[in-house]
Amino acid sequence: MNAPGQRPLRADALRNAERLVIAARQAFAEDGPEVSLEEIARRAGVGVATLYRRFASKDDLVAAVLVWRYDERVAPVLESALVAEDPWCGVVSSLEAALSLAWEEQHTFHAAKNLGAVGESLHDRFFTALGALVARAQAAGCLRADLTAEDLPPLTYMVMGALRVVRSPEWDWRRYLAVVLDGLRPEGATPLPELRG
Repeated sequence: MNAPGQRPLRADALRNAERLVIAARQAFAEDGPEVSLEEIARRAGVGVATLYRRFASKDDLVAAVLVWRYDERVAPVLESALVAEDPWCGVVSSLEAALSLAWEEQHTFHAAKNLGAVGESLHDRFFTALGALVARAQAAGCLRADLTAEDLPPLTYMVMGALRVVRSPEWDWRRYLAVVLDGLRPEGATPLPELRG
């Protein structure tokens, strides 16, 4: 869990960083985004000074949690999807992985004031891979040809926006993803308006 440009952590410092990230994820999930850094340090079994030596702010800790969860939950799905025999299934599984992570980590996202470069990096990593998956699916004829790379973030964030209002068990974000996925299919697709330059 080294930030770019940092020296490798000693073994004990690495263990502390890992404990803090795991404790933070659990604390956000159980106590909500307002949980204090002091409580996170207590859960991790380290002092607050140790937390601040590794993470200068709450946003830094949130970013570390999100990178860890992305690498654990989304990146492997994207890797598999890029070589999957069925490119449509690759697109679907990748969107499901990203949206599932957003659902599970709502409190973690809300704990951050500004994710900055880490947020941009995760955005770029996901949509670069998703763009390649969409191109594969278009080449195979199973995804509408008029969709562009610029369309992917708004469509994804549109469904993520539903997470703010989907609060009870009888409502499921997968319903809204299913509607979007139907719109990505070429069969009977209404031509999209031209993108404005």
